[in-house]
Amino acid sequence: MYPESRNRGPGPPVLIAAISGRALAASARSAGYTPMVVDFFGDQDTVALAHSHVRIEDGLARGMEEDRLVAAFETLSVGPPPIGVVCGTGFEDRPRLLASIAQRWRLLGNDCRTVETIKDPLAFATLCREHDIPHPETRTAPPADPAGWLAKRRGGAGGSHIASAAVPCAQLYFQRETPGVPVSALFLADGRRAVTLGFSAQWSSPGPEQPFRYGGAVRPASLAPRLAAALADAVGRLACAIPVVGLNSADFLVEGDEFRLLEINPRPGATLDIFEPLEGSLFALHVAACEGEVSTAPPPLAGACAAATVYVEHDIASCPALQWPDWTADRPQPGTAFKTGEPLCTVKAAGSTAVAARALVNERLATVLAWTRARMS
Repeated sequence: MYPESRNRGPGPPVLIAAISGRALAASARSAGYTPMVVDFFGDQDTVALAHSHVRIEDGLARGMEEDRLVAAFETLSVGPPPIGVVCGTGFEDRPRLLASIAQRWRLLGNDCRTVETIKDPLAFATLCREHDIPHPETRTAPPADPAGWLAKRRGGAGGSHIASAAVPCAQLYFQRETPGVPVSALFLADGRRAVTLGFSAQWSSPGPEQPFRYGGAVRPASLAPRLAAALADAVGRLACAIPVVGLNSADFLVEGDEFRLLEINPRPGATLDIFEPLEGSLFALHVAACEGEVSTAPPPLAGACAAATVYVEHDIASCPALQWPDWTADRPQPGTAFKTGEPLCTVKAAGSTAVAARALVNERLATVLAWTRARMS
């Protein structure tokens, strides 16, 4: 673990832990907080945004581990006590770690029991059925005929854990394949009510043995008003029944006027960049919602915005020092090594329409991939 520090910002300190903490740190900074970040990458912009930072080595391979995470928090907590801990991606498959964190620090987000309920495939399917929300047929026993079924890892995130039901692996459950376009709803909840902030269309970036790996997202998603209202209603009913708090997202498959809810991600996630308002901060809204305050009106968003993950196409022994364009984020430190299929960086784009933003982000993604072929080996 490598701690790095700089002058403390003007606002109260807050601990942030995630696979990648950059987007949360940026939003916290814009809200006036002093972010102290633990993540797996220690990218250049993450370290620049954080007042102090600890990188957990081999995190992608080992996941969040209690001893190393607690040690990192203790390192970062020297000085004025933090107001709490905000956890991003990386805890879905280990809710008990959230309980351990909550024994030492204030947890600003969903607790262990909530995450356990949401990530229990049969419990979640039962909740959907009880609240009349369409959900794919789900089972824990392998189907006799795997055709038309997907295998998913409990607590998985990012789509990399999804495969054909014929592919064996541990901690699986099985879900019948469902047609439709992926749409995600970003929402705020305070345990009593939920407000949908907007919808994004998502796409995959298939890799070897990872046909559903997350590729990117663009907002706004193209939804008829009636369908958007139906999705928001489903989110509101289920979010209050569980209940959840703070920023969360709900993933749907939409086909025509019909939809199925796939899952709820009980934490701030991959679409923070494209929904961050020009005024205000999603991080501030998250903290307020965890304290029981949810505005009934989402912050206004201008135009369209897209973000995509760039995955390396070949092993990179050492990333060179580059002059990264301002439309990139999660910029790796010079000297970083990558294995084929690992995330290199994020590219972002804005436009007057979702089509324009998606086209521009694809162009920028291709530009970065061309760099890796020409300059990185």
